[in-house]
Amino acid sequence: MSKVVLVTGGTGLIGKAIESAINQEKPADERWIFVGSKEADLTDLTETKKMFEKYQPTHVVHLAAMVGGLFHNMSNNIDFLRKNLLINDNVLLMSHEMHVQKVVSCLSTCIFPDKTPYPIDETMIHNGPPHDSNFGYSYAKRMIDVMNRGYNQKYGDMFTSVVPCNVFGPHDNFVPAVSHVIPGMIHRLHELIYVKDSAIPQENKVFTVYGTGKPLRQFIYSLDLAKLFIWVLRNYDSAEPIILSVDESAEVSIAKLAESLAKAFDFKGKIEFDTSKADGQLRKTASNAKLRQHLPDFQFTDFDAAMKETVQWYIQNYENARK
Repeated sequence: MSKVVLVTGGTGLIGKAIESAINQEKPADERWIFVGSKEADLTDLTETKKMFEKYQPTHVVHLAAMVGGLFHNMSNNIDFLRKNLLINDNVLLMSHEMHVQKVVSCLSTCIFPDKTPYPIDETMIHNGPPHDSNFGYSYAKRMIDVMNRGYNQKYGDMFTSVVPCNVFGPHDNFVPAVSHVIPGMIHRLHELIYVKDSAIPQENKVFTVYGTGKPLRQFIYSLDLAKLFIWVLRNYDSAEPIILSVDESAEVSIAKLAESLAKAFDFKGKIEFDTSKADGQLRKTASNAKLRQHLPDFQFTDFDAAMKETVQWYIQNYENARK
């Protein structure tokens, strides 16, 4: 029997990347269904059940979540906690009741303890409290791992999860109030260059980066992550989570990110840092040693090249991008 793969959150950043990869591959024995929030309110069990009954999935890639950047999280921790707990519980319950063969859920490196040795690995998720800025989202995501273990222990369900580092690419959410760091900065620099005071020469413009620029991050291009997600669905058979991240050597500072972004836009102005804004965690370096054991030769897209492609996509799709 062919697979029917239901992708929740399928119209977002990662879902669109997976859809692009599948469209290129065109697997004969798999039917992929990408659904967004318009399909069903996944915080509602009845709507979630109707969606599962409609599509009868054999496999689920669970991406749907309430997500946002640092400042959105800081102001709305209770909303991030409650909504994500409901979404995750409903999706996994329906997957169990509908006898779904495999579920791959998406976690995040921000769920790891704030006080921890680095690099972090899959065994350290529950070793202490997450950073206080996003504790609501982090605890809700951690509970997916707990539920996966519970369903696997009691029923043998193959529910697992992946832990990507910071993801960016085409179809991201560029809305400044809720976006993550790269799409937020792309939107603001685009506005500075092309929208605000367009008559002023670029050389006289100043792009302000929030924070000191010192925090270090690993960024994974969404099209690379899509390939790894598909590999996990087909080949990784363990309830234990697996980190999907670029190598530790690919970690970059926010200041380096800003330089790469300016280069991608060919921005001729000045970059300054607003140190009155919060930095968030200084670092959250993740080890991809477990992934490398399985895929030692996987090639990640160069960061500057991926940034250039993302910026070009945003410019070309400016009118329809989420901003």
